[in-house]
Amino acid sequence: MPPHSTSISRTTLHYTTTLTPIGTALAVTSDRGLVALRFAEGSPESMLAQIMAWRREPAARDDEALAPVVIELEQYFAGERRRFDIDLDLTGLAPFTRAALEAIRDIPYGETAGYGEVAITAGAPRAARAVGTACANTPISVVIPVHRVVRADGSLGEYGGRPEVKRALLALESGIEGVLP
Repeated sequence: MPPHSTSISRTTLHYTTTLTPIGTALAVTSDRGLVALRFAEGSPESMLAQIMAWRREPAARDDEALAPVVIELEQYFAGERRRFDIDLDLTGLAPFTRAALEAIRDIPYGETAGYGEVAITAGAPRAARAVGTACANTPISVVIPVHRVVRADGSLGEYGGRPEVKRALLALESGIEGVLP
């Protein structure tokens, strides 16, 4: 090792894929918690490559280690789970993004909140647009329920270019049957 260099301990990310009613989910964890949960935005391999580049950590498939994540997702889509118990690893996110996502995680099942309301809860009342950016760029869908964040006029807005998925998730949480694709 060259003089004055520091050794950085690199963890290995673990991942799995699972089929859900809204597409194939890619779940990625670190030793601290869930790093990413992405749905059908391309091939799972390309999504994994993006996450590995962002986190700068290698990844290994580990279906067994991620079984609890898959079970909680299955329970959610079956209407049996209202809150996820999965630890999150939000390392690398900007402080306000982290605060906004934590505020979003507290929106009750079946309810919605406006971008401005989330901004207030996150400690930045004038940052409604930044909340929108945090929602659009969240690495963790569904477990962080960004689908519960709506525009000030109550309209749904986008959901990663898939507003029909946002409608379906909100309908699922409202107890409307047969809404998932």
